[in-house]
Amino acid sequence: MELKQLEYFQMTSRLKNITRAAKRLRVSQPNITVAIKKLEAELGIQLFDRSQKQLSLTPEGVVFLNRIDLALRNIQDAVLEVNDYKKLQKGTIKIGIPSMIGAFLFPKIFSSFQQKYSHLDIYLYEEGSMTIREQIDHDELDFGIVIISGASSSLELLPMSKNQLVACLPLNHPLAAKDSISINDIESQNVIMLKDGSYLRNLLMQKMAKENIKPNVVLESNQIETIKGLVGTNVGMAFLLDFVVKDTPNIKVLPFDEPIFVDVGLAWKKDRYISKAAQSFIEFCQDTLKE
Repeated sequence: MELKQLEYFQMTSRLKNITRAAKRLRVSQPNITVAIKKLEAELGIQLFDRSQKQLSLTPEGVVFLNRIDLALRNIQDAVLEVNDYKKLQKGTIKIGIPSMIGAFLFPKIFSSFQQKYSHLDIYLYEEGSMTIREQIDHDELDFGIVIISGASSSLELLPMSKNQLVACLPLNHPLAAKDSISINDIESQNVIMLKDGSYLRNLLMQKMAKENIKPNVVLESNQIETIKGLVGTNVGMAFLLDFVVKDTPNIKVLPFDEPIFVDVGLAWKKDRYISKAAQSFIEFCQDTLKE
């Protein structure tokens, strides 16, 4: 039994799809298929039910995954502890960042940190806040600079800023003359939404569902400059954080009449060994906030 076989099995179990698992692990699909078949042969059991379109674990597979999750986590922590003996001469940090925060908040932090710790390798992964929080929980990322409002109790959180969700409209939009906007105002309007995995999208959809409003979504994108350009050219209205659209030409920014605030901050998993490289990033963010 090889470590890679267990890692391939774990990722396939989470994603329930060999193709997506191969993409996430950056290996070929046949590699994963062969590894899992060898693992099943060695164990003498079937780990996956392949009778449906989507892979699902057999009862034996569920039991095996629970044990493998713990074993792999212990191995990862052991490797991190050993690497600490190198006195921070080398290290890697995997950070998840939503596109909105990545484009407008993270560059300042990243640039200063990289200058101070140029010997550390930093890998950035762009996803929505909710997806990033799940990936941290599954030990796929070290950190996320995300919307931490409503985050799981399994995460440690370092609040960095409080921001307001605002409506962004073309200057000639019928609602642009208002001083604020309500959830009910969204009905029948063309709307540009962030994609699934975004906390802001999920929050807004919940509020609209409570009022029985079904938005007319004309486009979905996580590219913030694209969204602002579409709003400015009268394609529809969008909903972004206030610091993203401050002083943006051709866009009218309106708060909600019942203001919607969210906290942005650093998130990492509780009860997991923190490498010296990761600890240096936490301390850097704490010092930055003091300034």
